[in-house]
Amino acid sequence: MGEYPANRYPHQELTHAIIGAAFRVHNRLGHSFLEKIYERVLTRELRALGLHVENQKKLEVNYGGEPIGDFAVDLLVEHRIIVEIKAIQSIAKSDEEQLLHYLRVSGIEVGLLINFGRSVQVKRKVFTQPGLHPTKSA
Repeated sequence: MGEYPANRYPHQELTHAIIGAAFRVHNRLGHSFLEKIYERVLTRELRALGLHVENQKKLEVNYGGEPIGDFAVDLLVEHRIIVEIKAIQSIAKSDEEQLLHYLRVSGIEVGLLINFGRSVQVKRKVFTQPGLHPTKSA
């Protein structure tokens, strides 16, 4: 995982837009809804900004250059940012690790873990690995 100064993250403008939209959603809805509700409303907010958003986007897992399966991320924004949504009391280390695994196997560099608990929690993760490229499946 690369180390970046707080003001120099990759895709910073895009991640700021996503985080701002998450705060708008939370300000309007509050807490205690299911993750699926936050996913739908955040998708609407991001699309209203003119962003390309794919819900439950399947990404392929390769092992030794061969596809072995796939997994779905909550949101894929502009083909560049994985967004995982939680609606829990607080983010656990395992939630952060899951996002890092998604980044590593997908080749996507930046991910956001957004928790719509009592207040919005955001964890930004950056994973760079030479030679990895995003793989997409239907």
